[in-house]
Amino acid sequence: MKQLLLFSFLLSVAFGEQLFVGDQVLRISAENEGQLRSLRELEEREDLQDLLDNEKETMSLSRKSERSVGKFSFSSYHTIEEIYSWMDNFVAENPSLVSRLQIGQSYEGRPIYVLKFSTGGDRRPAIWIDTGIHAREWITPATGLWTANKIVSEYGQDAALTAVLDSMDIFLEIVTNPDGFAYTHTTNRMWRKTRSVNAGSSCVGVDPNRNWDAGFGGPGSSSNPCSETYHGPFPHSESEVKSIVDFILGHGNVKSALSIHSYSQMLMFPYGYKTEPAPDHQELNDLAREAVSALADVYGTAYTFGSTIDTIYQADGTTIDWTYENGVKYSYTFELRDTGRYGFVLPAAQIIPTAEETWVALLKIMEHVRDHSS
Repeated sequence: MKQLLLFSFLLSVAFGEQLFVGDQVLRISAENEGQLRSLRELEEREDLQDLLDNEKETMSLSRKSERSVGKFSFSSYHTIEEIYSWMDNFVAENPSLVSRLQIGQSYEGRPIYVLKFSTGGDRRPAIWIDTGIHAREWITPATGLWTANKIVSEYGQDAALTAVLDSMDIFLEIVTNPDGFAYTHTTNRMWRKTRSVNAGSSCVGVDPNRNWDAGFGGPGSSSNPCSETYHGPFPHSESEVKSIVDFILGHGNVKSALSIHSYSQMLMFPYGYKTEPAPDHQELNDLAREAVSALADVYGTAYTFGSTIDTIYQADGTTIDWTYENGVKYSYTFELRDTGRYGFVLPAAQIIPTAEETWVALLKIMEHVRDHSS
């Protein structure tokens, strides 16, 4: 390590929340994933706690506004309880197009829900979308909420989306890591992993995007339970991962898997665990180019694209490598805004713009999948 990342953590017992007062980061060059991860968490921030305090205040004001007007705000961040309550209402208000499925249960016993958008038929070709697999990436479930509402509001109005839903189903998992997400709201905003107990260790949780049976346990993950990229004791050890595995294999006709993360502004496809190009590399690369071009047309947001290992770093045991190796050809990972100014604490004012630009990229991919899936 040529240079040293210096920061200090001050903890508070008040309300059980971890504070980040004085967390400062020097500009350095990352030489591996561990250094990059540390940089990304706090890059360019003089005081992370100020951002978190502002975020909490914004959520509080939004909550008061929602209560006064009786309307859910897609421009605010929400707790898991608020999201699940919204799901209840959303499904009740749109029964002809949306249903809610419980595909599993988290380690701590929370239900794992998926929204199904369908115009009829059984086991039709399907598109899978998940958000929030890494708990602290709040912009992703916020984008998922907006996207769900967009699908309902645009069906029958937007020709491209209507054509997709007339021939395919869309499955959207908004809170993919329920325990971790809840923990970010109550205790540690920067938590990433699940909340499962690791035998023989006081460190909690597994990285659910290193737990898949595709290059599992390779150098692009960690065997240390205290690491943020700990791969877990065995593939699919996490119920949050196993529930998706069982669902996709049980469905048998999923054509695309789109896993949405933040941050870095990237669109990636297999592989992450090896340098060998995927058999469909050229088509996946061409489609990624079209998608990021469409995304940039909205607000000028620039994305890079390519295979995971060439675009960001080696990552073993990831969602899209597993889906691709299990027959889901159009497998992509999005890394949403930004490139480090706010990182995981993206201001709520950027939720709608982020969701809007992401939507056109998603739709570009979904149209291609519709036209090229047998």
